[in-house]
Formats: sequence, structure tokens, C-alpha cells
Amino acid sequence: MTINNTPTPVISLIIPVYRSEGTLHNLHKRITTSLEAFEPNFEIIFIEDCGGDNSWNIIQKLASVDDRIQGIRLSRNYGQHNALLCGIRSAKGRIIVTLDDDLQNPPEEIQKLVLKLDEDFDVVYGSPKKQTHGFLRNIASRITKAALKGNMGAKIANDVSAFRVFRTRLRDAFKSYQSPNVSIDVLLTWGTTRFTSVQVKQDERVFGESGYTLRKLITHAVNMMTGFSTLPLKLASIVGFIFSIIGISVLTYVVVRYFIEGSSMPGFTFLASIIAIFSGVQLFALGVFGEYLARMHLRSMDRPTYVVHEDTHKPRQASINNI
Repeated sequence: MTINNTPTPVISLIIPVYRSEGTLHNLHKRITTSLEAFEPNFEIIFIEDCGGDNSWNIIQKLASVDDRIQGIRLSRNYGQHNALLCGIRSAKGRIIVTLDDDLQNPPEEIQKLVLKLDEDFDVVYGSPKKQTHGFLRNIASRITKAALKGNMGAKIANDVSAFRVFRTRLRDAFKSYQSPNVSIDVLLTWGTTRFTSVQVKQDERVFGESGYTLRKLITHAVNMMTGFSTLPLKLASIVGFIFSIIGISVLTYVVVRYFIEGSSMPGFTFLASIIAIFSGVQLFALGVFGEYLARMHLRSMDRPTYVVHEDTHKPRQASINNI
């Protein structure tokens, strides 16, 4: 029996899916059970990010028996934030909820975040009371949050998580965003400054492994710093200025010593060390400039943010979505 729910949804749940065939049935059941008592007018948008397992077939079966479900399959693996952006642009509800597919974000906590949104906030994060990730993953998460501080402010950046609720109108601030490098949290800062967080439970992962490795999290942090901030360029300028002062000081010391003592500064080691330090600073600055030039090059190529391969709500055809 197909569940029919015709009213316009109030809440849109956006769930990126990556190798989660073992959790999707339980996730759907827990979402419907918890939301039907709170706000029955909702939709669930699953974005399958080409994990290579049976997740897409499960999403199609769920969508065939519950028309509140929309399944979107991307043409290849674009990453969590790109998949989220695809779902956000497809959402029809007034409020958007994003959560992971691994059941670490309990659907029963959604109500808590939505009620907090009514206190004149635009974005509410579900901050876990206790992190359940491994040591290296926690370190990488801290690096990512440190990169966010420049865009969001120190206080709220520490509470950022994939479990978030925000008003759909905020997507107007980044509706024309075109880049393969996406950070939903930074894009939200383009539309509001009214952020807050509430503490929520975070359950243990019971199926599969996280797709976020230490390397991917560090790469994401670098992408945020160079893709959405000029802080690295300012840092390169400051470092260059500091070492220029050091160079002038060393030169002054050598000249003064020559006129007072009649001898120059001895020692090949000292000279070689100074040259090595200044060469390192120059290469560091060139590396920072290179990162920004690379991003300009990638944008000039007009690479799509994502490509939709299949949509359960539309006829099957591949369509590029990079706006």
C-alpha cells in the first residue's frame, strides 16, 4: 500500500547516502515514527553519492511505497557537501534538516532542533554531548572547525556538525554558487549570522565505516580556508613582513659590526641558515598563491558541482546541475 501525502511539506530532510544499505530501512522507520507525531507534513530526500553498494535499489523501493521520499542518484562520487547542496536545491519544505545516513544522528532529536529554530534563529546545529569518533577522526574534526572559525566565529564553529536545521530561504544567498568545492556551513554564513546549537545524543555507528578519513577531513579544511577565505594570503603577507624585518635587522647588525670592529660576520653556517629560512618563506608564499590560482583555474573550467544521474521524481536522464 502506497502512503500518500499530498500537502506541501513543512520539513525537508536531506540525507546524503554513501554505502549505507544496512541502515536505510531502519533510518526511514525511525524518521517517520518520530516526525509523524510532531510534524506529519515532511519529505525525505536521499542523495545516493555512488557508494557502489545496494543503497540505490533500497532507496527506489522505499520511494515506491512512500511518496514522501525522493531519491536522487549522482553520476559519480562528489562528496558529502556537494550531495547536500543537491538535496538542498531540491527541497520543497520551509525548513531543511540535514543528517547523516549512519544513524549516529538520532532522528528522535530533530524536534529539539526545530523548536530551537523558533527562538529567532536561522540555523541550529545539533552538537553531540560526547564524540563517538576515533582519536584521529576527532583531531581532524578539530582542524576542520578551526578552519571554520574565520567564517563563522569561534563560538559557533566549535559546535558545527552534520546534524543541522535551517530555514530554506537561506539557499537564496548561494543559489548561483558554481564550484566543485562546497562547504554548506560556510555557504550558510552568506545568508545569516543567527546561528546557535543544542546538545543532542550521538549514537555509535552500527554499520559500515565512515567515508571521512583523516586525509579527506584535512583536505576539506584546506579547501575551506583557500576556497572561502583570504586568511592564507594575509598570513603569507604577515610572515613575509616579519621575515623582512628580520632580514633588515640582520643586515643592520652586520653593517654596524663592520664599522665598529672592522670585520664582517664570520661563518658559512650562519649565512646558509639565513638563506634557507628566507627561501622557505618564499616557497611558502608561492604555495599559498598557487592554491588560489589553482582554484581560479578550476572555476574557469566550469566543472559542475554535481551531476544528477537519476531521480525517482523525474524521468531517467542525466542532467548537469551546477547552479
